[in-house]
Amino acid sequence: MRTFLTSCLILLVSAVFCQQVKKVQITDVEAYIKNADHPLVVSFWATWCAPCVEEIPWLQSAVEKFADKKVELLLVSLDFPKDYPAKVESFIKQRKFKATFLWLNETNADYFCPKIDARWDGNIPCTLMVNNKTGYRRFFNRQLTDRQVEPEITTLTKE
Repeated sequence: MRTFLTSCLILLVSAVFCQQVKKVQITDVEAYIKNADHPLVVSFWATWCAPCVEEIPWLQSAVEKFADKKVELLLVSLDFPKDYPAKVESFIKQRKFKATFLWLNETNADYFCPKIDARWDGNIPCTLMVNNKTGYRRFFNRQLTDRQVEPEITTLTKE
């Protein structure tokens, strides 16, 4: 019985601390954004994209500074199907990324890019900042610099 309880505890702890990456369609991402009742920073990225990997810690750090405003970092992976979930989840764990993680199960950028923003040309990283309560919506079709992230989130969270 003791071994069983220990095994259950280990499974529970590993489930809590393991970064789960949910497989979604673009319509799921659209709904998540539309229904958010708090400010969102949505970053489209991939493990193989050096500028993406460079930008994520800046986004993460800035979002943490706005914890009182309930800003959420949503990282939407555009990694290849062969890399989901093992490589993506391992990469996130190794880098100690903290966010809500999704993997976009779509391959047609001509279909999914305009659903996020008409100006999205498919390049990554790109970031969408949304605050449905204030009507704020701003799209960045490029990597943000470390100096740009915090001021942009300040604007995102203004009442």
